[in-house]
Amino acid sequence: MELDESFLKGIGMKGGQIHILLRKRKELLHLQENAQQTKHSSSKTSDRTDAQTDPARPRNASTQKTSSGDSCGPVDKTSRDNTGSASGKRQRKSNNSQPESTDEILEFSNCRPFRCQNTDFKYVKNRVLAPESGVNGLITPCHEYKSFAIATELSKTQLQSKFACEVIRFASACMNIRTNGTIHFGIMDSVEDKGWKHGQIIGIKVKEREYYVDALDYIEKCFCKTVQEIARKCIHPPVFVEVISKDSQEQRFVVEVDIEPTSSSVKNRLFEVYLPKYNEVSQKVTLTKDRVLYQRLGAKSEPVEHNNLATFIQGLQNRDAEREKAELSSAEVHTETPENLGRKLSILLNDGKSYMDDSLRYILVTNRCEKDNLNCINFLMHLNIFCVFDFDENSNVSGLYSKYKEHHATRAYFLQDFSNESKTGNPPSQKHLCLYDQTSWIFCNGRSDFLGDEKPCDENTWIRTKKKYLKKAITRICDEILPKRSFIVLFLLLSPVQKPLVDTFQEFYTEMNGAEYIVCIAESRENYGKWANLAQASCSIETLEQCSIVGMKLSHIDATILSMLPSTAQPRHLPVSTRGLCTLPSLEEEKLFSLEILCVDQCDDIKLDLLTEKAIQEIEQNFYRGRKIIWENFWLADKRRCGEIIEREACKEATKLLDDILQGSRLNYSVAKLKIFHHPGSGGSTIARQVLWKKRKDLRCAVIKSSYSPATVCEHALAFRDYEEKEISHCLPVLLLIEDYDEDYLEELRNELMDAVATRKINSPRPYFILMCCRRSNDPERLCKASPLDTVAVTHKLMDSEKILFKTKLEKLKQKDVKPEFILTFVLMCEEFNETYVRDFVGHILQDIDSSSRDTCLMRYVALLNFYVPNSYVSLSHCEAFLGLGVYTERMSRAYDFKSHLSEQARMIFIELRESTTYISSVQIIHCLVAKEILHQLSRNEPQSQLAMTLLQEKTLFENRFGREEFIKFIRDLFIRRDKRSRGDNTDTLFSPFIEHVCKAEDCEKAIAVLKAAYELLGKDPFFAQQLARLHYNNEKFKDAEYWAGVAKFHLPNDSYILDTEGQVYRKWFSFTVDKMTQEDTPESIIQKIEIALKAIKCFRAAQQAAKAERDSMNNAGYFGEVEVGCRLLRFLSTVQVFRRSPEGEYSELVKYLITDYIPKDIEKTWGRLHSRLKGLRQNLYNALEWISEDLSYFQTDKNHEKDEEDEKDEKEEQIYNPRKWLKRQSEVYAKFFISTSVIEDSNGGPESQLIRRMNIYKSGGGSVTNILSFLTDKKENRSAEKLEKILSFYTENPLRDKLEDNDLINYILCHITLACLAPGSAKLLPAQTLRELSVRFFRGKRPFPASAHFLLTLLYWPDEALDKEPNPDKDEILNSALQTLKRLYDIKMKDVPTRKKRIYTHFFLGKGYGLGKIVHKTKIDKLISGSLDERRMKWLHGTVWSISKIRDILKRVSGWTKDRNLFIRGHVKEFPILPLHRDSVPPGNENVTFYLGFSFNGLVAFNIEVENNPAVSKIQGI
Repeated sequence: MELDESFLKGIGMKGGQIHILLRKRKELLHLQENAQQTKHSSSKTSDRTDAQTDPARPRNASTQKTSSGDSCGPVDKTSRDNTGSASGKRQRKSNNSQPESTDEILEFSNCRPFRCQNTDFKYVKNRVLAPESGVNGLITPCHEYKSFAIATELSKTQLQSKFACEVIRFASACMNIRTNGTIHFGIMDSVEDKGWKHGQIIGIKVKEREYYVDALDYIEKCFCKTVQEIARKCIHPPVFVEVISKDSQEQRFVVEVDIEPTSSSVKNRLFEVYLPKYNEVSQKVTLTKDRVLYQRLGAKSEPVEHNNLATFIQGLQNRDAEREKAELSSAEVHTETPENLGRKLSILLNDGKSYMDDSLRYILVTNRCEKDNLNCINFLMHLNIFCVFDFDENSNVSGLYSKYKEHHATRAYFLQDFSNESKTGNPPSQKHLCLYDQTSWIFCNGRSDFLGDEKPCDENTWIRTKKKYLKKAITRICDEILPKRSFIVLFLLLSPVQKPLVDTFQEFYTEMNGAEYIVCIAESRENYGKWANLAQASCSIETLEQCSIVGMKLSHIDATILSMLPSTAQPRHLPVSTRGLCTLPSLEEEKLFSLEILCVDQCDDIKLDLLTEKAIQEIEQNFYRGRKIIWENFWLADKRRCGEIIEREACKEATKLLDDILQGSRLNYSVAKLKIFHHPGSGGSTIARQVLWKKRKDLRCAVIKSSYSPATVCEHALAFRDYEEKEISHCLPVLLLIEDYDEDYLEELRNELMDAVATRKINSPRPYFILMCCRRSNDPERLCKASPLDTVAVTHKLMDSEKILFKTKLEKLKQKDVKPEFILTFVLMCEEFNETYVRDFVGHILQDIDSSSRDTCLMRYVALLNFYVPNSYVSLSHCEAFLGLGVYTERMSRAYDFKSHLSEQARMIFIELRESTTYISSVQIIHCLVAKEILHQLSRNEPQSQLAMTLLQEKTLFENRFGREEFIKFIRDLFIRRDKRSRGDNTDTLFSPFIEHVCKAEDCEKAIAVLKAAYELLGKDPFFAQQLARLHYNNEKFKDAEYWAGVAKFHLPNDSYILDTEGQVYRKWFSFTVDKMTQEDTPESIIQKIEIALKAIKCFRAAQQAAKAERDSMNNAGYFGEVEVGCRLLRFLSTVQVFRRSPEGEYSELVKYLITDYIPKDIEKTWGRLHSRLKGLRQNLYNALEWISEDLSYFQTDKNHEKDEEDEKDEKEEQIYNPRKWLKRQSEVYAKFFISTSVIEDSNGGPESQLIRRMNIYKSGGGSVTNILSFLTDKKENRSAEKLEKILSFYTENPLRDKLEDNDLINYILCHITLACLAPGSAKLLPAQTLRELSVRFFRGKRPFPASAHFLLTLLYWPDEALDKEPNPDKDEILNSALQTLKRLYDIKMKDVPTRKKRIYTHFFLGKGYGLGKIVHKTKIDKLISGSLDERRMKWLHGTVWSISKIRDILKRVSGWTKDRNLFIRGHVKEFPILPLHRDSVPPGNENVTFYLGFSFNGLVAFNIEVENNPAVSKIQGI
């Protein structure tokens, strides 16, 4: 008797008990077999040896399941095939692919649908299928699992016999019972496969699929001839289902065979079979002796026992009838209730809301959109799409991008742009990408129409080369740009899916910690199926289905989403000159991204029925809490859904001034200004926006975003004015509001607009633009009196009519139960912030205050900072530390604890806020005027210098870690931040307002003392020492100033600004002593003065060297300082008796002393230590002037600032605003003291001859790049040409033979180029080829050359139609070297200074000629431009110069391309990067372009960049 399942069932045991008993028995058998393992080591089969190394094969796994002694293994080796060696077990335990712990919960997976041939269906490794099943309605397939791990490593014959044995046995059982079934190979059974979960998906390696298909040829050998054909029909070919895994690239499959015994085929048939067995001894496959009839009993395939055979056969007809009935039932059409996909779509896209709004951004991920579908994606035009990951390389030509950009302004990029790993080495910043202004379109797999190297690639190449960029781009978006839960990722599957699209889902799923904010839309179930089957490696199919809309027609999706939109689909309108309206599409509005446009129907797209009373109340209260007014406030007030906005008299006054401007009642300006100066908190910004709101139907109105450059704003303002107007001379004026502006910015913008209008030469009775300038001021009435015709002052003082309005409004707010802390500032405004009222108000608050308490002390400190440092605050953490409170982790309890420890007075005057970028909670005084009064009242008996001293001694504040950087910054600003008009302050101050107050209200010594204390406390900050030096020398305490300048230099010995301060100490000292000089001055005092001047020069020279190493600034003060002191020293020396002027008016004695070895006897000994330094003065000044000259060659310096006359007289101002004029004046002084006829005559060809030749060249106007190029600006070209020919006559006649020095050669070549521009037929000119040969020294030479040398190489070696008939890569090498060196030298000069602060100057342009004739100087173009100097300058800046036909006739237009906002052109063979004149002129994204080519000291410059019309251009030529 055998203890098997049938026996145990016979004695009444239940299935679960039988399962446990048999499993325990098997475990005991394995332990016994393992103990005897060494005895059997010599008889191991290759099967078991292979099993030991199979990573997918678990411990004690058998080749098959056995039942009642039957086996599909080798006939005589069955028992041994079911065991594994001990050594094999040890090896598998150490393998990384060891079985999953049976205690681990694995995710459930569905089986492949029966008879499904979909190759997109996948299994995920280590997920679990449902348990093996028995008969269930005959149509529902039963399932049987086989690990098959060992068999895959067997020979072909062994594998096929094993596979056929399992399939035929299972098929016979299913066919005899008449049930469908599927047998799975690669699925684990926990009973047989120890260490694995039952049904766990592992998969098997499939070497050759044909092995499995051909294995079914055993059907003809194992079935009776009469049923062989039927068996073939019922046993379907193997299906290979791929097993995917995120952690492994190894390819595995689950091999499945479906059995389908249709009633028409198997009726009245029995299927007895032989089973193939592999005999290891004979190494042949044999069949079992007898045929066996199998049946499905439970989840097993069992032989029909002989005793039950008759009964089994008798039941055949009943089974046939049941099968036929089951097939008829399954053939009936079952109507399923369709899912409510419309509601599901609303919930998924709207985050549960019933309507769409802009609270959520969308990231779109999509693939190829067919042409028919382009009409069904209108809903995308109304979503707030942040960016698009597009896998269609033809999207720009015929896909989604081509459609979307018809409606919205976009920017095209590649994945590298978002991963910050652009190949150009110039990663775009977030601001540069304009991420929030326009939709970013990311081409994830190249772009077919792009001329660069970003071409599409196949799936495997993409994974290898681009997947890493995808991961970084998604990480950057999720971690750095968009906060979590603020966006939805929308997968729009429009065509068959590939792996990269699935990788995108998996990356977003990982970064977003799940699929909660991921939505998938797919009309095609096939496309969705492939996507979901691959995506299930990260996320279960059930989860994917929950976030997916599948099977809904795209047109239905489009209509459904459009119906959920509020009236945002309603077009916005602008007024036009004919008093009608024009539509402003989103595309056009988004192009003008530097303007916030106010439309006629602003806010009319808001559905009032969607706004609750609570939402309306919140909008209103936010305004009265102190936030800036928004358009919704005005709109709701007009709709009478909230209280009216108070209209102050200043608003009426501003409106009247605006009407006067429009009616031309005073002088007409093309760009008018209407200025609104207002006290802080007096409602100036509200008044300005009220004016805009009232005028929106009569004028075109917008708010300027001052973060954009004036040039960009000007360009957009012009386009805004001209939009949809037929006659640009009759357009409506544009009203532009600019707030809290910088004066320099405003003036630059105004000049840009004025000059742009001037180029149009149109006379209009009304201004083109009206700049409404709204800015805070502490004295708005004074500014109004200074310019009463265009200025409105808004103060805290209310008129009688306004008082009534404010009082009424206050009562209404109180009736709405508004909490007092929300309207405290409004209460103060109602009282006009009257000085007496504020004083009494503050006095009332401070009444009975404990002046010695910590919170009172805190109030004083905060008031000190708030009054003197704009926008300052003290972090909540600092306040808690100062008050001795603990740090709480819960935010609500922390805030409550802080407020509860404050006095009642502190709670009233403090407001709590959160910094918008760092989110640091902090406190401020409710208003700066209140802070001023608190400071005054609490410091009545204590000077402010003493309060600052006390603050500096508060260790708890300075040592608190959280928010420390901000606190220290405010403290530094208190002591050293100067007021500057350039950043919006009222005046320019020499020191911080606090220090100036102490100097004025107390005395200079107190200011010095508090600065010293701050210096010590803040780690001996050298900039505080620098301020101390400045404070001392401004009070003529030069000894102390010298000391503190030395202290600052000790800490920062290489800081150019500190070294310049030290130089200024000596310069001021020298000027002071010279100005005080009397006739009684002794020779010793003269020497002392000279030594002070020489110290200043030494310091300025040190500043020059230090400035070269500084990356964040371009400090040229050292050169200017040296020239100023040097020239002042020359003038002083000329007054010394020994260097008296000659009768001819020359300083011959001084010149002779400075440039020769001559020393007058009178000073030979007394000036002994000065001679060498004074004799170096000429060369040092020459070098400084040369440096300034070359510096001016780099940049445009024509700043056209309107300044007062007294400012014009200030030499310091002159060197900043008109450096060419300053240089000319100082050069005249220099030439005056170093040119003497008598000295030249005395030289007689001696050692001074070389110097004399150079001095002659210098005197004739040559000798430097700036001087030579200045000949081109002379209106008398013939005179300039003659001077150049004269200069050339000073040089050798054969420069190829007689080698010139480097600087001489540079000037010599530049003279030829300049002369060729003025007189192309001059006999003095050398051929271009000769100049090339001369200049090649600059390429081959190993020593460094100045930038001008490499500049000449770019001019001479740029491709020339006459000289370069065949492409020559060697010439590209010269060009490349020159351009790289120019870029390197330019970077050294510019460092990290923004290029907008220093505009590069372009000297020459590429013309249509050849040789030197192809070089066209800027002045030649200038002469073809009509208009005034300002008009010509603006034509250059705005590019209107290129519309002049005469200019187009002489210049050559070349082709190139853009990539990552960078511009490229091809030279002889190689491509070169080009600098655009204006960065904003480069088309967004990646385009083919044409432009004019310029040459500057920063390399090649592109002008008038235009997108090329023909996208099929495949070759870019620079010739």
